[in-house]
Amino acid sequence: MPPGIPCGVTLPTNRGTPVNIADLQPAVESPDIALRVDAIDWPTVDADLDRYGCARVPGLLPATGCAALASLYPHDALYRSRVVMARHGFGRGEYKYFAYPLPAVVAELRATLYPHLAPIANRWNQALGIDVRYPANHATFLDRCHAAGQTRPTPLILQYGPDDYNCLHQDLYGEHVFPLQVAILLSAPGHDFTGGEFVLTEQRPRMQSRAEVVPLTQGDAVIFAVHGRPVTGTRGVYRVNLRHGVSRILSGRRHTVGIIFHDAQ
Repeated sequence: MPPGIPCGVTLPTNRGTPVNIADLQPAVESPDIALRVDAIDWPTVDADLDRYGCARVPGLLPATGCAALASLYPHDALYRSRVVMARHGFGRGEYKYFAYPLPAVVAELRATLYPHLAPIANRWNQALGIDVRYPANHATFLDRCHAAGQTRPTPLILQYGPDDYNCLHQDLYGEHVFPLQVAILLSAPGHDFTGGEFVLTEQRPRMQSRAEVVPLTQGDAVIFAVHGRPVTGTRGVYRVNLRHGVSRILSGRRHTVGIIFHDAQ
């Protein structure tokens, strides 16, 4: 499977006018993505995920890369489907799932983030007594998904306008689920939009739910648990269930790119 759309390929826009894909490629080169991912403070990410179920990564993408990714949203030829949230009771706003082959930057983010997260995912599964282990290489994990019929790509861009929001949910698409995912804010709070905070809730056994709000600026990423994580209590390790969403946008327009590592049925 090609990691990304090659430059020089011509695609139709949503209005039917051909456009060269080279003109749509975000202004972040793949080597820059790899360097940025390697420069993340991974021990802090590891500790924050264990403590809170989420970790903020400041400045994963530059403003130019954010703007370039957001500019892909109108080009329907890049996507396999569009979801209007209100039609399904998911909230308000919309999102589009990229088709294969993914844009190069999205593919590179997926491929370079995964090897850092797989050891955390394996440690969590071991703590919870789950036998599943994740390979070190993302392509190998995708082979596992595809063999089980999960062949549709899950990276997506979400778009919100005034009064839009995303209900608390979990991104589960089949039997094979990688327990961590990433969201990157492409818009600038206070300039492009107001409101619209990333929200995470954690349901603990026999306890009230805990909420976590992660303040993000343009280019920041949040790494978070898809649906569950281990917590150590006085009686040993137990599982807490998590959901995530976005609070109501008060004004403007908000774009986010989501990097989910398992594919969908």
